Amino acid sequence: MGGEARPAARLGGYAAGTGMEEGHGKRIGARLARARTLLGEFYAAPYRGAVARARRDEDDLFMLFVFAEMMGVPNPAAYYTLELQPLLLERFHEWHTRMGLEHSPLDHFRCC
Repeated sequence: MGGEARPAARLGGYAAGTGMEEGHGKRIGARLARARTLLGEFYAAPYRGAVARARRDEDDLFMLFVFAEMMGVPNPAAYYTLELQPLLLERFHEWHTRMGLEHSPLDHFRCC
């Protein structure tokens, strides 16, 4: 009975004596996550301005589409965009100033 082989003691999922402890694995995981984040930022940084500009252009077109009927431009989807107008009124002032209009282009709606 004294000559039986016993299984190696386990520490944090690694065999004892290998030098690989549970805390070591967590530190490596944290460093890899940090490196992944930094590389993602490094890759996305040159395109961030172009993506923001494209999104702003799409938002401007959408605002024009929603408020087109109020500005006298025929809108075939006016029935569907009518329910979006109250949601977008908060952003209307910054939109028309960004478009270069000093005052609201709507006759019956004054925001400034």
